[in-house]
Amino acid sequence: MLQIVPSIFAADFVRLGEDVRRVEEGGARMLHIDIMDGHFVPNFTMGTPITEALRRFTNLKLDHHLMIDDPDTYAPLFIKAGADCVSVHYEVCRNLDRTLHMIQDHGAKAGVVINPHTPVMLLENVIGIADYVLVMSVNPGYGGQKFIPNSLSKVRELRRWREQRGFRFAIEIDGGVDSGNIAGLAQAGVDWFVAGTSVFQAPNPAEAVRELHRTAEEAISVKV
Repeated sequence: MLQIVPSIFAADFVRLGEDVRRVEEGGARMLHIDIMDGHFVPNFTMGTPITEALRRFTNLKLDHHLMIDDPDTYAPLFIKAGADCVSVHYEVCRNLDRTLHMIQDHGAKAGVVINPHTPVMLLENVIGIADYVLVMSVNPGYGGQKFIPNSLSKVRELRRWREQRGFRFAIEIDGGVDSGNIAGLAQAGVDWFVAGTSVFQAPNPAEAVRELHRTAEEAISVKV
């Protein structure tokens, strides 16, 4: 099922609750939460108090993207705070299969993330474990960047793996997603579209979610 996953990294934190309500009104069923440690990426963001507050405020699924050097320590803390999905980077996990199983054992969906320079083929030995794969279509750490076109080939490769091997993982993409490229992404095989600036900085975030979802659905309904 296609999901527009608004990233609160682009929201107004003074009015975070209001922004969450707006995307709920637009039909969003998940929120994307970027956790950055200032080491793996050159930026800091949220800790578990934000997750706890969101969990009390909304029933939306909370999709946590851990851009941190030590996911094994912090993933359980975010799950305890209310995370439903937790993704970790291939680039930092020394024992990726163990980390994914650990996330699942704590009761959350486990995702693996690859940066723009990381080839899909490196996931071959864990692709049967992950509940979803997140393709970074910008370099992680900052919002508002331009989409990296080569990300489409990674999505297509993941889709081929899924179809040929009978896997059921979702394909998620994060970075530069907007109304101009979402149709092509949907046709390539993306299931979950992380959208920050294109949603929260739109005049009407609810309508922005609806329009992105409508465009994606129409794209996959076209027979080619």
